[in-house]
Amino acid sequence: MAIFKGAGVAIVTPMYEDGKVNYDKLEELLEYQIANSTDAIIICGTTGESATMTHGEHLKTIKFAIDKVNKRVPVIAGTGSNCTETAIMMSKEAASYGADALLIVTPYYNKATQKGLIAHYTAIANAVPETPLIMYNVPSRTGCNIQPATAAYLAKNVKNIVGIKEATGDLSQIAKMMSLADGQLELYSGNDDQILPILSLGGLGVISVLSNVAPKYTHDMVMKYFDGDTKGAAEDQLKAIPLINALFSEVNPIPVKTAMNLMGMNVGPLRMPLCDMEDNTKAALAKEIEKFGLKLAE
Repeated sequence: MAIFKGAGVAIVTPMYEDGKVNYDKLEELLEYQIANSTDAIIICGTTGESATMTHGEHLKTIKFAIDKVNKRVPVIAGTGSNCTETAIMMSKEAASYGADALLIVTPYYNKATQKGLIAHYTAIANAVPETPLIMYNVPSRTGCNIQPATAAYLAKNVKNIVGIKEATGDLSQIAKMMSLADGQLELYSGNDDQILPILSLGGLGVISVLSNVAPKYTHDMVMKYFDGDTKGAAEDQLKAIPLINALFSEVNPIPVKTAMNLMGMNVGPLRMPLCDMEDNTKAALAKEIEKFGLKLAE
């Protein structure tokens, strides 16, 4: 039974001007996402600025999302860390709140060998045996790449390691991994510009930044593919490329939070070291938002 099928939003964490988490606004965003057909909420991922949250804030934000969503769609909590013990602590807490699944990034900065990755993921999974785990492979950020044989091994040998969010951008690697996994690995795109290619390799959907600003569009694109309208889905994917490129023109989530503010969603500032967007990339982003057919605030 797949955790979700379709487009799950890697939701931003809205902040007040002083940098505190704005829970009222977060509730508003959760309702907006559910009303616009989002298939899952991914809370406190990279896009949610988990890297600059205290453990207390991180866990409070996860619990808030789980409670507010109240099982209407799955809530997947980002609880990865480059310290295995910390990841276990965060994962146990999130599981106790009722998270539907956990998204666990590879160790970053200190990295790990493939043997170390197997030990890391196995230890976390064994600490929360009733909660499904999605591995998160994003070597451009972490400097650590889950090799196809490693992902397949974990999927086959650890009961609750069920999926992977793939953001390598390497379709050959993904194809090899899915070939080795023998149907035992749920695949989600971690790149909005590769939703369709990954669906074609057996993917079940996307964990999306684009969904923050275009949730229904992203959901519909995936559903068109599953309903057999591959041509329509491909057209949707290609139409979105200029906006997707603008949303990644600076370090994520700088552009997406900026886009949401430009659209009047008032999600507040970023936490340092993330900073305000450069004027030229911001102007280009505003242009792409309008060209895509979304409205800028007056």
